[in-house]
Amino acid sequence: MKSLKGHFLIASPSLTESNFRQSVVLMLQHDQNGALGVVINRTIDVTVKQACEQVLEADCDVDGNLHQGGPCEALLMVLHSDDDVDPDDEAVLPGLHFSTDKDTIEMLLRDPPREMKFIVGYSGWAGGQLEEELKTGSWLVAPATVARVFGPMESLWHRLVSEASLSQWVDPKLIPDNPSLN
Repeated sequence: MKSLKGHFLIASPSLTESNFRQSVVLMLQHDQNGALGVVINRTIDVTVKQACEQVLEADCDVDGNLHQGGPCEALLMVLHSDDDVDPDDEAVLPGLHFSTDKDTIEMLLRDPPREMKFIVGYSGWAGGQLEEELKTGSWLVAPATVARVFGPMESLWHRLVSEASLSQWVDPKLIPDNPSLN
């Protein structure tokens, strides 16, 4: 089994289950025991600042909405691009780290790196479950990039579905961001 860590799971157009419809999941862990990822293109109507004031009872300089990482409940997590924050942070891919450590999160809230995304909840699969969903065509797979994790989310799902569908005929690197410029 090849690990999908550092890849995107892109909900196929036929996947209509409400938790994952038109979602892009960044895979954080994947092995024979199961898989863990976070939806990166779904925000909730709570800002990071509001969550800090309510839950941590602390001020923070981070604004922007929290992201709903999936249907499984979890405490606050962060994806960030700072290589020097905490050597124990999980590297998802070069230049992209994942942390659930309270001290690390508080430090990032006080001194934010240029790129980060705060997430509540996660997406999880038992051993073999994701592989079965892949066989049924529920998910498309594409390599993740730091630019896409932190870039605009509005059309990310549509763009990735198009690339994944076209990749069987055309190299996705040759498809311009705006196809009308072709």
